[in-house]
Amino acid sequence: MNEILRIALIIAAVSGTLGLIGVALIYRRLKRLNIPPEATFRETLQRIPFSVVLVLDLLDLGFDVLATPFVWWLLGRFNLRALRRVSTIEALIPGTQMIPTLTVSWIAVRLFDPSLRSFETPPENRHP
Repeated sequence: MNEILRIALIIAAVSGTLGLIGVALIYRRLKRLNIPPEATFRETLQRIPFSVVLVLDLLDLGFDVLATPFVWWLLGRFNLRALRRVSTIEALIPGTQMIPTLTVSWIAVRLFDPSLRSFETPPENRHP
């Protein structure tokens, strides 16, 4: 049992550290994102780079529920409100930290919704 606890603490420490380093590394990229406030979860996932969802999932894994206020603030600051709801709900449900929810969602949007491959403007907003 002590071995399992030690491994869990190491995983939490490493992922939390990588998550914080990741936030520092992608900060400029986050500032340059141009996501409309009314963007849906799917549209937001389509417009953000993979590094953003990876960092958010690392923070969630490393800090568990304690990451929720920081992630809430971070996503609000960079106008990623659609991600904020999903990320907060996932963080508050015990035991879901091992599932990289946002990463899986990001991949699923790209695999199963090829009509949204453009990063500039979603197809439903384009004018012919």
